[in-house]
Amino acid sequence: MNRRLAYQAGLLAAAGLVLWFFVSNTARNLEALRVASGFGFLGREAGFEIGETTFIAFSAADTYLRAFGVGLANTFRVALLGIVVATVLGTLIGLGRLSSNWLVARLAALYVEVMRNIPLLVQLFFWYAIIAENLPGPREALSPLAGVFLSNRGIALPVPAPHPAYGWMLAALLAGVVAAILVARWARARQAATGAPPPGAWLGFALVLGTPLAVFLASGAPLAWDRPELAGFNFQGGATLTPEFAALLTGLATYTAAFVAEIVRAGVLAVDKGQFEAADSLGLPRRRAMQLVILPQALRLIVPPMTSQYLNLTKNSSLAVAIGYPDLVSIANTTMNQTGQAIEGIAIIMLVYLTISLSISAFMNWYNRRVALRGASR
Repeated sequence: MNRRLAYQAGLLAAAGLVLWFFVSNTARNLEALRVASGFGFLGREAGFEIGETTFIAFSAADTYLRAFGVGLANTFRVALLGIVVATVLGTLIGLGRLSSNWLVARLAALYVEVMRNIPLLVQLFFWYAIIAENLPGPREALSPLAGVFLSNRGIALPVPAPHPAYGWMLAALLAGVVAAILVARWARARQAATGAPPPGAWLGFALVLGTPLAVFLASGAPLAWDRPELAGFNFQGGATLTPEFAALLTGLATYTAAFVAEIVRAGVLAVDKGQFEAADSLGLPRRRAMQLVILPQALRLIVPPMTSQYLNLTKNSSLAVAIGYPDLVSIANTTMNQTGQAIEGIAIIMLVYLTISLSISAFMNWYNRRVALRGASR
């Protein structure tokens, strides 16, 4: 035991010496070159504009710290939407590969093989070229749906006009989600105690969707649309998804979906064949058998590798700099070019991505423990 502690203490001391050497050597070199160090630059005026500021208003007179906040918000925006789209699309494709329909299974397999074997950066360039270069200008914009316009300036969409009732609807939605979780827990406890089947999924949907709908109706159904309209050389009003954001989201989601599909397919195939036969013997249709029997068992095998794909998607969003989307890395590069403080900029990027990755891992590990089989290790 003492020898083991001595080895660990020695290793820790060696790591500390190596870290001290690099830090002190870097500090001496920066001082010799008269390069400023520290994070005081974050409070200075940025002096540049950011083309996409969805959640945080920004102008050239704002600080570098606020610019980093805008970049972080943009990174979160594309990463969260990408995770949702990739999960849904990948699950459908993974189940499609297991379909008894020959054409569906082959098309799903073709998608997986093509998307996984083309580098993500190439796919981003492809989607950006499709959206920014091959679509017409705003005056000749395509309109596949009423109020929706596709042009080389992005995708213009109608959105509900602001109204005070929408804030109450959001609060009602959150309350409905909490109520649905509590009801689900009660139903599971009741089933474990009495064997009575839990209420159908319709009850959860009713709580989550019905609560804000009731608030909406009680407020007089205030539904007015802010529609995009052509004004000069671009659209005004509504919401616009820029070509950079649309290309990045599409590339990240479609690329990651191919890996998610294989994870879902492998998880389903790992379930014992007898479970399929048992579901058939009970007369369950294939869709219900997959929903009630197979996927719940496959989930404990799907979640751990899915965590890696979520982390990969989040980190791959740093490729946004290649197509001009102002994410954290892009704004950090601009800041480093202006201030010359590359070490601090890189440190901020590393710290942010480390924090995001650890947060995703912690959440997925918690969820993995929730779906794991109890007592499986005994």
